[in-house]
Amino acid sequence: MNLREFREAVIAEFGPRLEHATPANVREFAVRVQAQLSERREEGRLVLEGTGSTNYEQIVKDYFAQVLELPPEIAAISLWVMALELWFAVIETEYAEILAPLFEELE
Repeated sequence: MNLREFREAVIAEFGPRLEHATPANVREFAVRVQAQLSERREEGRLVLEGTGSTNYEQIVKDYFAQVLELPPEIAAISLWVMALELWFAVIETEYAEILAPLFEELE
């Protein structure tokens, strides 16, 4: 996948201004794109190399270290997808915090 193909996929999935992006479809898109970018596949499955990481912080550090070894175009796509996914995770958490009191009142 090159940047032009990636840009077209983003627009097709979310619209030209990302107006159709939601936490759920961003997550699904991220999984699909990262699988396409990965060279480690067996029988259609993505194979992750274990690094012995046991916590989220180390997993993220390992990811960023591995991105440094990727060709620049693939690294840019991978980082963009990661940033979008992390941003929507933040949005999802904020909405949950805002809406939680409303649901407590219903109980």
